[in-house]
Formats: sequence, C-alpha cells, structure tokens
Amino acid sequence: MTEAARRLAMLELRCTTEEALAFFDALPSVSADAIRGRWAGRELRTGHPWDGLLAASGWYGKQFDNAEAVHPLLFRTRSGKLFPVDPARLPLSLAQHLPVTALSAARRCLDLAMPLVRAHAPKARLRNVEHRNQITAAMIYDQLPIMDIFRRVDDTTLLGLMDMRAAPKPYFFVLSRS
Repeated sequence: MTEAARRLAMLELRCTTEEALAFFDALPSVSADAIRGRWAGRELRTGHPWDGLLAASGWYGKQFDNAEAVHPLLFRTRSGKLFPVDPARLPLSLAQHLPVTALSAARRCLDLAMPLVRAHAPKARLRNVEHRNQITAAMIYDQLPIMDIFRRVDDTTLLGLMDMRAAPKPYFFVLSRS
C-alpha cells in the first residue's frame, strides 16, 4: 500500500473539507487518457450536505469510455444490474435537503424507476484542465454546471472533487478501478 493510499484510508475514517483539500492538492495529476474504464465509487465524508446520499441512493460509480463518451453516474439495482443514469433527470437541488432514509427508501424502487432515469447516451466528457494549480483530468457534465476533477492516489485509485457552481464547498469521492 502506498503512502497516499494509507493517508486516504485515515481520511476515510474522519476528515474535514480542509484536510481533504490539502490531501487533494498534494496528490499528483492524472491524464484523461489514463482513467478510461469503469470505476466503483465511494464517498469521502467531510461534512458536506451530500455526505451519505450517493451511497444511500445506490450509486455504483462512473464509466469513462473515451474523451467524448462518459457515463457520470452508474447505479446498481437491488438485483445487481448496473445502468447509467441521466444526471439531468435527478433532482440534485433537492438531494441535500432529503434525509438519507428517504433515499434509502427510494433505492428500493430503483428497478421500477430505471426507465425514467436511465441515460441512453453518454452525459459527460473528459478533458485535461487546470484546477488548483495543476493540469489534471476532469469530467464535465453536459447539462449541469458541475465538473469532477481527479487526482491519482495510486494506479487503481483516484480522489475526485466535485466542483458545482454556487456550492460553497466541494464534495469529495473516491474511485477504484473495477
């Protein structure tokens, strides 16, 4: 296990936004080409209003097919089927106001809701962008004012920072190559 992976494991136990930002800034960049493939996700809880929401909703991770074809939200049904979700069909502005228990209940209906929220085409793109003084891979949502910026923890792990317009703090997540 690398030193960065050990540090991430410690931060996953408990951390603040400031600690997560300091760790993010210390990590090396990663190129958009290097992150192609499917990635399983988990949250890095920092006290953000969205903490716990993705896990409770059935979020699986992300899939980067190429620079122009990215599925930013993969979800897993209760039966184990993975499918891409169209982020524009989710009430993201409401998400932070819903209790985690409500999302857990909604997850039980995910199999039924799949036809309503399924993405039938990629909904994001990959680019190398400058963010916090480093050029690194970023995923840009097609229809939302959101960018996910990535840094390399090790060969199979990325730390993601969601930069959303009008959000006072970033939201952090971890991706592991699946």
